Amino acid sequence: MKKTDENKDQLMHVLTPKEIVSELDKYIIGQHEAKRSVAIALRNRWRRQQVPPELRDEIAPKNIIMMGPTGVGKTEIARRLARLASSPFLKVEATKFTELGYVGRDVESMVRDITELAVNMAKKQEQEEVKSKAMALAEERMLDILLPKKTEEEAEDIEEEDNERSLEIVKSDKSEKSSTREKLRAMLKSGKMDERYVEIEVESSSMPMVEIFSAAGMEEMELNVREMFGNVFPNKKKKRRVKIPEAMEILFQEESQKLIDMDKVIDNAIRMTEQNGIIFLDELDKVADSESSYGPDVSREGVQRDLLPIVEGSAVATKYGMVHTDHILFIASGAFNVSKPSDLLPELQGRFPIRVELDSLTAEDFVRILTEPKNALITQYKALLATEGIELEFKESAVQQIAAMASMVNERTENIGARRLHTVMEKLLDDISFDAPDMKEKKVVIDKKDVENRLKDILEDENLSRYIL
Repeated sequence: MKKTDENKDQLMHVLTPKEIVSELDKYIIGQHEAKRSVAIALRNRWRRQQVPPELRDEIAPKNIIMMGPTGVGKTEIARRLARLASSPFLKVEATKFTELGYVGRDVESMVRDITELAVNMAKKQEQEEVKSKAMALAEERMLDILLPKKTEEEAEDIEEEDNERSLEIVKSDKSEKSSTREKLRAMLKSGKMDERYVEIEVESSSMPMVEIFSAAGMEEMELNVREMFGNVFPNKKKKRRVKIPEAMEILFQEESQKLIDMDKVIDNAIRMTEQNGIIFLDELDKVADSESSYGPDVSREGVQRDLLPIVEGSAVATKYGMVHTDHILFIASGAFNVSKPSDLLPELQGRFPIRVELDSLTAEDFVRILTEPKNALITQYKALLATEGIELEFKESAVQQIAAMASMVNERTENIGARRLHTVMEKLLDDISFDAPDMKEKKVVIDKKDVENRLKDILEDENLSRYIL
């Protein structure tokens, strides 16, 4: 009952579709249809948790295929969505599963990978809960290192005939030691001892290096063998001399590890993966059979057949237990310029009912990408050069010119979307970035003429622009 209440509490603050789109707008320009689709898919997870239990398991997630050229925001939408939902998120290239047995990997490995991510997330959450207690224990251990306790053997050596007198000495020693301990505690908290070095014991694994060369699908075997050797060769202690803040962090990690209930962490992680996990399958179009092929492509079609049970819903064995994929949200993407979604296996098509086409970016979109998002490119470059004491300013005409040139290069050569802005900006600011530490003029203003002068030669020579931009 308590677990159900916790789940509901976590889901109470789930954003509405409009709020999700509004949050995505802060980082991604345009692509309103795609944002709407992922917002609805995320909200449907919350809705599913509200329906009666007997119907809840029957409601399958509505997986999404996002179609559009590279660099228009497909991956960024999925990544930001997972961050908003605090969900385990894994991006995987569908092409890495091709040529299985040679350079590919077992398709089930993506479920094991996302489970591992969820365990780390759950461990961090649990660590936050025990943080204050772990910090207090770490502080006591640090004070013990700074002010070692008297051993019991020394206390027993006191002669019986001087017992009364000895007790008085011990009491005065204890009170003196207690006041010293409290003084040290105050100094420790105020940071007055941050530059002091201490010697602490840390665990040092003596496990031998084990490398297993196995076929695809046997990744778990290596982990199990490593765990087995870990039990045979227990960790040894070694001494390290470090500054007090680093020592406190090491002690805190050790104490929080002791306080964390790993069974609870694993249970939470599996639940997070099954109920909230998002797997982003990139380049799905590369494993679709194009019309030009006259026979079945074993590698591509094989990957689709392997993906099918995972997307449909199956149980995958991980080192933490069985993980069911029935309610993991799959977001696939691809350019689909050679193949089409209809080239996928019919069964796989049916598991991606939502299709969204993303628009190619225009020069106007580039202007907005350069200036509007929280992580806008111009904001990033200003912050980077500010570390050298350089104040960078872009005139509006310069921003317009950068966007126009990036759009022009995309038209002439390969269309790589917003990624073209990175290449143009790097080339534009190349000299400033190189000379920044030695520059006497601390304010740099970039206008339209500067942009034209620095990129003019490259744009005029199409062959050169192919290599440089």
